[in-house]
Amino acid sequence: MIIPPFNVQVRFADIDKFNHVNNAVYLSYFESARMYYFGYMLGKDWDWRKEGIILMKNEIEYLKPVEIDHQPKVNVYVEKIGNKSFVLGYRLEVNGELFCQGTSTLVGYDYIQEKSILIPPLMKEALLKLK
Repeated sequence: MIIPPFNVQVRFADIDKFNHVNNAVYLSYFESARMYYFGYMLGKDWDWRKEGIILMKNEIEYLKPVEIDHQPKVNVYVEKIGNKSFVLGYRLEVNGELFCQGTSTLVGYDYIQEKSILIPPLMKEALLKLK
């Protein structure tokens, strides 16, 4: 499945006193990219309360600082898929150059019953296309 990269809009509020994007903001960029990709893969009518996900872990490697005038793009891919959890990878690039990369471990979760679940079959099928 080919999904266009997520285009990040760097906001003035994202910038710290060193004139680059604050390290904590990258998690928001990755979260927005993740939801953008899920929207592409699963559509807008997906029942996230019954067949949702919950974040278990994030890791980030900062390579170069993103600045206010940059136009970053985030590509999302699948690193690993299990029965109940999966790992997404992120590559944040500016003009095709890698500035930051990271991963998120996510677990299938039913928010109605408040318990982990197997990754829903349609979600797993979509994720396999991102490998």
